[in-house]
Parts: sequence; structure tokens; C-alpha cells
Amino acid sequence: MIYDCAIIGGGPAGLNAALVLGRSRRKTVLFDDNNGRNLVVRESHGFITQDGVEPEELKRLARQDIAKYDCVELKKQRIVNIERLSETHYQLTTASGETYHSTKIILAAGVKEELPNIPDIEKFYGTSLFSCPYCDGWELQNQPLAVIADKMVYELAKKVYNWSNDLAVFTNGMGRLEEEDKANLLEKGIKVYEDIISGLEGENGQLRSVRLEDGTLIDRVGGFTTPTWSHSTPFADELGCEQNSYGGILTDEYGRTNVWNVYAAGDASLIVPSQLIIAAGEGSAAAIGVNGDLSNEAFKKG
Repeated sequence: MIYDCAIIGGGPAGLNAALVLGRSRRKTVLFDDNNGRNLVVRESHGFITQDGVEPEELKRLARQDIAKYDCVELKKQRIVNIERLSETHYQLTTASGETYHSTKIILAAGVKEELPNIPDIEKFYGTSLFSCPYCDGWELQNQPLAVIADKMVYELAKKVYNWSNDLAVFTNGMGRLEEEDKANLLEKGIKVYEDIISGLEGENGQLRSVRLEDGTLIDRVGGFTTPTWSHSTPFADELGCEQNSYGGILTDEYGRTNVWNVYAAGDASLIVPSQLIIAAGEGSAAAIGVNGDLSNEAFKKG
């Protein structure tokens, strides 16, 4: 059996793509090893009608919607290899050695995060430390917050200031701020610390203070940081997909990459901005691209 489309990744982009393709009566298979980066958070925000939903609950509801369309199959498996067998035919191999065949592929596995090199930061990430103020700023408004980053610390601090002006900026010893940027922060009453962070203190994921290398404790109850993002799978590189300026997979408005029959959606394509509702919209657009191309190909002469 050759599927019309195989979707790699079961986050909001992949799930929404599966929904649209199901409604388009396309034979579709979606692979999800349930390893999305948003599973570390307790709530997801900014998705209309689902504001505050648990990530796993959102996936459950999405799968429930998709189950109405019997042309879509959901596989709880990880794809480890994609091989192009012809101009219109790919073979996908799972970690257990099973093979599947598909005409088109949507890469929607998202990205993986590498947190700043700070002891114990993973204990607080997703509970009181976050990466996106649009997703979690409301819950932290007007509280004493930390902004931990290196090159992007000034830009991130400017955004976070909208939710709380009780800010302390930490560069963690990764170079000094531009004098003009530092002056602008200090003028707004934002504290600036350019020392190395030796650790974070708190309990049960709730930040209490940031400890500097000299032992100084800066009381903070939460904050934001900037992880380093990279693709969750190697397939974009292996298939020859071009990248955009942020390191995401370069696509047109319908998710098409420069590689024929390969599409991309969600965080894997955008990198930034990163929100569930944007990723879901990207998945819908890619599915429309896939269905439109399949329809055109069915009427192609010769």
C-alpha cells in the first residue's frame, strides 16, 4: 500500500494536517513517538477555545477528532529513515524495522531544546521558567522575574517588561551587554547581572532565587530563558531541504519545500514564533498544499 501522505510528528502541526487530509479523503499515516518539547509544561496557552489546556489533553482531543476519518491511521512509532525510491515514492522505516510507503511527506516533528548551561535549570523549566512570554507571561504578571539569556537577552527583556517591570536580567557570563542596551534597561529600573549563574534555588519546580558565582542570591519567583533549538529529526538535511534565516525548513505558503513531494509545518518550519495555534495553522496549510498538488497531478496529462 502506498499512502498519499505520511506525516512525521504528532504535535499540533502534524495533527491538524492529518485532520485536513482526512477530510480531503486522502490515505494518510501519522507517526508520533510522543516526545514533543511542550510535554514539559503543565498548560498550553493562546489557543482559542483551549486556553490553559494540558498538552496531552489537547493531543487526546485531536486524536478523537481524527478518528472520525477512517482514511487516516495514527502510528505510535518513531521513523528512523526515509529513502526516496522514485520521483513520487518514499519508503519510511520505523525504529522496530517496519516499512511504509508514501507519495508525499510532511515533516512536522518540531524542534528539540537545549537549555542554558545552568545547574538545575531543568527542574524549573516548564513550571516557573519558560521560553515564551506570549504563552506564559499572563500567569507571571507583576511578579519579580528573571530573564536569562545571552545574545537575545535585551530583546527578550523588552518583551517580558510588558508583563512585569520587576525584572532582573542575567547574561550568565556569556559576554557583556552593549552599553546602550544596558543603559536602556537600567533606565527602566531593570537590574542587570553579567556574572555566571552557579545555580537556581527553589522547590517543586517553583523558583525562589538565582545564585551567582560569588554566592549572591537574587530573589525571583519565575522568569524566561532562551533555549537553543535544533531539529528533532535529521530528515530535512538528509532529504536536501533548504533552511530559512532562523534555521527552520524553508517553505512556501502551502508548506512546500524545495524538495518535490516533501512539505514541512510547525516549529520545524518556523522556529519562531512558536505557538500551538500557529503550528496548527501551518499544518492545515501544508495539508492543503498536499491535497492541491495531488489533485493537480491526477489531472496532469502525459
